[in-house]
Amino acid sequence: MTIKKLLATASIASLAISFAGISFAADITGAGATFPYPIYAKWAEAYKAKTGNGMNYQSIGSSGGVKQIKAKTVDFGASDNPVKFEDLEKDGMVQFPAVVGGVVPVINVEGIKPGELILDGTTLADLFQGRITDWGDKRLGILSPGLKFPPGQITVVHRADGSGTTAIFTDYLAKTSKDWATAVGSGASVKWPAASSVGGKGNEGVAAVVARVKNSVGYVEYAYAKKNNMTWIKLKNRDGQVVAPDDVTFAAAAAGTDWSKIPGMGTFITNAPGQKSWPITGASFILMYKNPDNKANAAEVIKFFDFAFKEGKKMAEDLDYVAMPDVTTDFIRKNVWSQIKTK
Repeated sequence: MTIKKLLATASIASLAISFAGISFAADITGAGATFPYPIYAKWAEAYKAKTGNGMNYQSIGSSGGVKQIKAKTVDFGASDNPVKFEDLEKDGMVQFPAVVGGVVPVINVEGIKPGELILDGTTLADLFQGRITDWGDKRLGILSPGLKFPPGQITVVHRADGSGTTAIFTDYLAKTSKDWATAVGSGASVKWPAASSVGGKGNEGVAAVVARVKNSVGYVEYAYAKKNNMTWIKLKNRDGQVVAPDDVTFAAAAAGTDWSKIPGMGTFITNAPGQKSWPITGASFILMYKNPDNKANAAEVIKFFDFAFKEGKKMAEDLDYVAMPDVTTDFIRKNVWSQIKTK
């Protein structure tokens, strides 16, 4: 081998090493929601170890994932903001939930520890709407008697990109606050009304901004709060019970959802009934074409998620996600994946 070829080979090897921590050796590709990225990364690592086949997932936000699958630049798209059934039919796609998790409000306020601050939906909406602007506001202590707040102007941190996490969060706020529903609404992108607010890209970006900005409040998928040792807020749920975020309360919220009865399987499960239910719970969905251009890759995507459903439950639990129940994954195999042409 010539010196030139050796240098070229070394350069390629160096690039491979430098990107090893960012993406997986890719045989199949997906893009979208940042909400499920931690568990998708874990599943991909295990799948690669078992099969030798890689999965490259771009954590770019739900709106980006929908755009990528529509452009046919990836084998699957991922969104926490479910696509309407009529739109799926129009575009020739199917949709199925892959995992359930929880969105949690997080704060950076000196002296307050995780779970010490308790809020209800109305107060949380007022906070994000900019109606409560200082941590010294007495309304914040109504459900947390005895908790001392240092005064300071509140900075609201929100998603700067089109986000399924935002769709879940704002769907909850709209259900619990008529003022929020009227003035702001819900969706992957909304106009944030608080005068003091800043955007972050992805769950990663929001977590980083909240960690950096004192007296801030934001919202992230729980895995990000847990990984970054963030101060999360307890919430008063629909049944009037104060609950903390974890896989048990997420599972309680999702327990009453019969996915098989929902056209396109797309629904929000926020503000769910149940004494143990976490009120800002949601699913992350996978989008695929019924007649994909690359049928071999589509078949591999199905194998990947079949592996995740069968062997990835403990991995999901370890990251405080909730695996889809067997009755739901059986329905997906028989009624959703059966619509995808892989040959």
